[in-house]
Amino acid sequence: MDLAPTALADLVLRLRTAGCVFAEDEAYLLTTEATTPAELAIMVERRVAGVPLEQVLGWARFSGLRIQLEAGVFVPRRRTEFLVDQAAALAGPAAVVVDLCCGSGAVAAALSARCPTVEVHAVDVDPVAVRCARRNLVGRRAHVHLGDLFEALPASLQSRVDVIVANAPYVPTAAIAMMPPEARLHEPRTALDGGADGLHVQRRIAGQAASWLAAGGHLLIETSEGQGAQTAAMIVRGGLATRTARSDELDCTVVVGTNSERRAGSVRPVTNPRNNHRH
Repeated sequence: MDLAPTALADLVLRLRTAGCVFAEDEAYLLTTEATTPAELAIMVERRVAGVPLEQVLGWARFSGLRIQLEAGVFVPRRRTEFLVDQAAALAGPAAVVVDLCCGSGAVAAALSARCPTVEVHAVDVDPVAVRCARRNLVGRRAHVHLGDLFEALPASLQSRVDVIVANAPYVPTAAIAMMPPEARLHEPRTALDGGADGLHVQRRIAGQAASWLAAGGHLLIETSEGQGAQTAAMIVRGGLATRTARSDELDCTVVVGTNSERRAGSVRPVTNPRNNHRH
């Protein structure tokens, strides 16, 4: 909807006063999304109260896609596009891909869009996130499962998965209090809290991944630069060889584990790992 120049200037000032750094851009998005003055007023009130812009709009831009969101669902970060790059480079045309802790399904949707012939399975323990993910994966070769990590997957996928991606929570519990209010007040605790050292969920994934991976399959875990060595050590203890990929531009670290075990009867070719750094 269009606003008079004075009304638009007032909106920008109100957003800036509330702490919105990119007030002009946010005002444009809010006025574009709202269809009536009443709807705009509600959206502005929510944004001024600290609700993440993406939750107010109902969508986030991620890897060239418009990802639908609901209140209380984790907002996909741009840095996680690097995780998508790394996974897409490893997924062959007939790959089976699993996205753990999928949230809104942003990573699964981006991989499905990038590699439309792969079979994608997305998992989350939060029913609201799963509902969001199902909407974002409509029309794609994808399945969304509600449950706790690998427990939610069909047993038939054991030893058949080519790529596992995980943007699991990796913020130490004590550090959540220092996060921006938009995250700690409006995003689910389960999507942020990685336990005392930030690695609790990663540790569970690393310990179970090998039994789900095909020979030559890969596990990719997004982590922080400071936690990268610990994440890699956990993956090694889980029986996988590791390497670390880093994007300074996006401030993202991804540890890649590879299952070198050749299982009897496996007919899946080993994918050719390629880096796709954003430099």
